[in-house]
Amino acid sequence: MISRSQGRSATAAAAYRVAERIEDRRTGLVFDYAARGGVDHTEILAPDHAPDWVHDRSELWNRVEESETRKNSQVAREVRVALPDELTHAQRVALVRDYAQAQFVDRGMVADIALHAPGREGDERNHHAHILLTTRELDAEGSVPGGGFTTKNRDWNKVEVLEGWREAWARDSNAALERAGIEDRVDHRTLVAQRDEALERASVARERGDEGAELHETVRAMSLDRPPLPQLSLGAWQLKERGIEVAAVRVWHEVKDRAAEVRQVVHELTGQVRDWLDRAAERVMDRLGPGQSELALAGGRDGREEEPNLATRLRDAWEARQGREQERRVDAPEREAPQASQAPQDLATRLREAAEGVDREGFADRAAALREGREAEERHTAQEVAKEQERVRELERQQDIEREAHRDRGHGIER
Repeated sequence: MISRSQGRSATAAAAYRVAERIEDRRTGLVFDYAARGGVDHTEILAPDHAPDWVHDRSELWNRVEESETRKNSQVAREVRVALPDELTHAQRVALVRDYAQAQFVDRGMVADIALHAPGREGDERNHHAHILLTTRELDAEGSVPGGGFTTKNRDWNKVEVLEGWREAWARDSNAALERAGIEDRVDHRTLVAQRDEALERASVARERGDEGAELHETVRAMSLDRPPLPQLSLGAWQLKERGIEVAAVRVWHEVKDRAAEVRQVVHELTGQVRDWLDRAAERVMDRLGPGQSELALAGGRDGREEEPNLATRLRDAWEARQGREQERRVDAPEREAPQASQAPQDLATRLREAAEGVDREGFADRAAALREGREAEERHTAQEVAKEQERVRELERQQDIEREAHRDRGHGIER
């Protein structure tokens, strides 16, 4: 929400996002961001009954400000969306335009759209869009002469409406990716919900004997085994962009680095297990001979029963690694650099040992149990990350105090 209680205004927000000059008639302030770069596309969408002046950006947001009389008024709502880098510029524009029309404009809002390119520093894939929305109903003629804003629509603030916007963005993004021939997909749900689904699918695939599908879902569950990226406030985000490292920004960087580490480990672990399985499969087919090797390659049980399930070995190895990571974090206040991957043969040995005690029947129950009690964890995950960092910093402060006291005692003895 763009609120006056935060010292913000709709005119300033609009000027910054579209890189234009707008004078606020209510305060007399001039917001000039015309020299700002990185804005790829701007556009105003309005309901069919809207008066012509809504397409004049300065007039639109000045009238929004003039319709609010309270010092703590919420003058506008902003929706920020990440745009798939795999799409072309025209495809990204069409995606945002169609989404804003269906979700906001058709409900009666005016939507001011700005597509931003990635910054000079940071992730070069960071295409994104800002959608600035009005909060009041728009009357073309009638109660407001010449057309204008009337009452606020409180239905637009409902949680289920927000959740619907998130789901719609995932659906529209995936449809655009599919039309462009891109296999990647986005998901609006929490990481925990996505991970639980992957574990359930892995369990179902194992029951029907589809080892390939089970491996795919197991690897997907591993890649989701990480904390979510915390949301930064506007002030913290601006500090991050200027390279100023405050506590919230440090946590943001640490969580992002953790996600990158998880992706790298999953990639390496999967490659090592595949290499080991390939060598094992070659030995099995050598023993079976030409007549049975084709059956083994086709997925016949004659070739697979001699080797433990790959997804099970991969999952157990991941859980073992996570346990070692947890022990290391407890023992050391600061996270150490990731260790080099172990040799494939060592990993294969560990996987074989772990596979011997796997309870296949109980895995589905474990996956179902993971769902219980997760809602509270989802709400507090970001807070828990921040608390953990604060505990680490407190430990470091205590250690500094103890070292300082020790030095003081030493100096006293010398004197």
